[in-house]
Amino acid sequence: MTYRGRFAPSPTGHLHFGSLVAAVGSWLCARHAGGQWLLRVEDIDPPREVSGSAASILAALPAFGLVADAPALFQSQRIQAYDAAFEQLRAANLIFPCWCSRSDLAGANGIHRDGHCIAPPHPVYPPAWRLRTPDIEITFDDALQGPQRQSLRKLGGDFVIRRVEGFYSYQLACVVDDAFQGITEVVRGRDLLDSTARQIWLQRCLGLPTPGYRHLPLALDAHGRKLSKSDQAFPVDPHAPLPALRHALAFLQLPAAPAACRVDELLAHALANFDPIVLPHCSGHSVR
Repeated sequence: MTYRGRFAPSPTGHLHFGSLVAAVGSWLCARHAGGQWLLRVEDIDPPREVSGSAASILAALPAFGLVADAPALFQSQRIQAYDAAFEQLRAANLIFPCWCSRSDLAGANGIHRDGHCIAPPHPVYPPAWRLRTPDIEITFDDALQGPQRQSLRKLGGDFVIRRVEGFYSYQLACVVDDAFQGITEVVRGRDLLDSTARQIWLQRCLGLPTPGYRHLPLALDAHGRKLSKSDQAFPVDPHAPLPALRHALAFLQLPAAPAACRVDELLAHALANFDPIVLPHCSGHSVR
């Protein structure tokens, strides 16, 4: 099977260093395997989106030598596919409407584990919809972080797949689109490692294939916060890409060609020296 990887940014701002690391890491894995590298814009959460940021990110990537093998897929144009997955789950009685508030779940640390809504139906407000989770352990081998084991009900509980506002969740859209794009390995930040067990369960419920997973270390600020949520998450400059690209390669512990003066030279040197097995496991600081 041909390797197919992807980079799937959310349009919540311009391309920043943490996202560049994920993009470079996923691109290197795909090119090292002789496979394809695809793009997906995860624009299904309008309240969090920043106008113009999707176009800004897509325009910036080629400046860093990161050119996809197909046009970007926009999740906002995939609602019919999510509707179909939702109806498949409802027909199988795997989901249920839920009017529970945060206070209703406060005693369970915000985790719903009942398999049905514990609040009475509201006559006016629409419900969220949750996927029932059985009392099982999900195990998988992450290619970078090693063997993983998660108690699905204890740690994830009955999780939301469609919100009260009608927006589909990241978990559902991600699973449907990874299958649609034929992704064979998901290379993304380590902050999404905890989502993987829920996504694997959703794949099983929908009869979809499970790709491989490789979770990269996160770029942190000086206070240990994820860089994308930090005041230090300044956008990288596509008009002067070499400094940020060198920085991203160094963060991934790849040797950068000291004499390279073009982006293509820098990436070619990195790819020639790339081995996904020796990528760093742990997150680290990124001092700009």
